[in-house]
Amino acid sequence: MLTIDMNCDLGESYGVYSIGMDEEVLKFVTSANIACGFHAGDPRTMRKTVQLCLQNKVAIGAHPGLQDLQGFGRRNIDITPEEAYELVLYQMGALSAFVKAEGGRLHHVKPHGALYNMAAKNRPLADSIARAVYDFDNQLILYGLSASELVKAGEKIGLRCANEVFADRTYQDDATLTPRNQKKALIEDADEATLQVLSMIQQQKVKTVLGKEISIQAETICVHGDGLEALAFVKMIRKRLQEEGILIKSVK
Repeated sequence: MLTIDMNCDLGESYGVYSIGMDEEVLKFVTSANIACGFHAGDPRTMRKTVQLCLQNKVAIGAHPGLQDLQGFGRRNIDITPEEAYELVLYQMGALSAFVKAEGGRLHHVKPHGALYNMAAKNRPLADSIARAVYDFDNQLILYGLSASELVKAGEKIGLRCANEVFADRTYQDDATLTPRNQKKALIEDADEATLQVLSMIQQQKVKTVLGKEISIQAETICVHGDGLEALAFVKMIRKRLQEEGILIKSVK
């Protein structure tokens, strides 16, 4: 039987600003990546999101990003590998404190936004992020773009890694995500997103923006929680996966 994890980036509200529909989305996903305060989130939001994850039996992941609230962590910042190590370690520690206080367990780590995309190509950066995760807790699972340098770095150091694919993003011919500042970067139609997900799971293939079909490995699917269509996407994708007999559960 085919098995897949469904994850969503959550806990991205900040102060009086509310982003996403976390309470509703958590009813349909199996793992959550919680913002740790650098690109989004704050202490109260982190604690509340951890509580919601535990109530819904959803695996809890740290979602460390670049220190860029104004740009939502989606702008590239030229940091050194050591700076990457330190900011990832710092943010994992912050979220872990709330998880421990609530009686839960941290399950995985997934870098956010620009940091995630930079680490997908930049091996020294990927090595430092993997080392930070390993040094913090070598039982944590590292989520990274399928077949990326981050996944390779994690596997080399001895971490369990999960190859991640995206329901609501398009792909380039080199299997990287289409940059958000380019046309057709986002998939806004739930039917189209669902068909892409089924192809990636069942055929291990995805069609790029240029029409090329490339191979891809899918162990966890991401739907972004900050999009207006997030709830509709997760509902439809989960329904179709169940209809296809695909087991939905968190990565082990």
